Amino acid sequence: MRSGIVAKDRSALQRVGDVVVAVGAAPGRALLNLAQGLGFVGLVMARLAGTARHPGRFRITALVHHMQAVGLSAIPIVALMGFLIGIVLAFQGAAQLQQFGAEVFVVDLIAVSILRELGMLLTAIIVAGRSASAFTAAIGSMKMREEIDAMRVLGLDPVDLLVLPRLLALVIVLPILGLVADLAGLFGGGLMAWTQLGISPSQFRTQLLANTDATQALVGLSKAPVFAAIIALVGCQQGLLVKGDAESLGMRTSRAVVIAIFLVIAVDALFSVFFAVWGV
Repeated sequence: MRSGIVAKDRSALQRVGDVVVAVGAAPGRALLNLAQGLGFVGLVMARLAGTARHPGRFRITALVHHMQAVGLSAIPIVALMGFLIGIVLAFQGAAQLQQFGAEVFVVDLIAVSILRELGMLLTAIIVAGRSASAFTAAIGSMKMREEIDAMRVLGLDPVDLLVLPRLLALVIVLPILGLVADLAGLFGGGLMAWTQLGISPSQFRTQLLANTDATQALVGLSKAPVFAAIIALVGCQQGLLVKGDAESLGMRTSRAVVIAIFLVIAVDALFSVFFAVWGV
């Protein structure tokens, strides 16, 4: 009986020790991941500079293919998301502004919220869910089949062949997707304002042009290249870190989505602080 109690105590102490070791190792792993990420960013930037000096090495066909995959095929879901967000903002804004007889200002609420923040941010989150996982899965599958090792044996650089086309494709198409989300959001908000508040399309347009300038849209779209670089680099790096089994592929794919979305939101917060400090 006593030996059983001692064994249970040792087992409990072992679990506590494991938890302490895991907590203590977490900062080290975080620093290691940060160092690996920064190293990968530096490597990609060096390869990008080399491609700029020798543009003939760049694969235009791969760029066009990835632009179609991450851009054109994402337009329906991005447009639907923007449309629904515009409806929600108009509906919720109308419920609050009607209490003060300021229904017309729902137009300003919709415009500033969508053009400046939500349109681009939610588009980046959707693209992170689609493209970061797709990049990791595609490159990770090649890693599992040893195709990347074969590239290196043939003297080909996987960063030039696999990472740069995806990075540049996303940098090009994400601002376009953000613009699609902005237009769909304004359309959805205008439709809800018309049906809920009786603000006609002409009134909506007049109020929009009177109180909202192009700066709001430019502030939102200026974040797109940074978001695109984050999503592409995270997805490709996680793909290159895949080991030789399916479990590693699944883990890296889910990790790519989580890290990409987290970094997008964190960088968007930094952008907000920056624009607020500079009064933009």
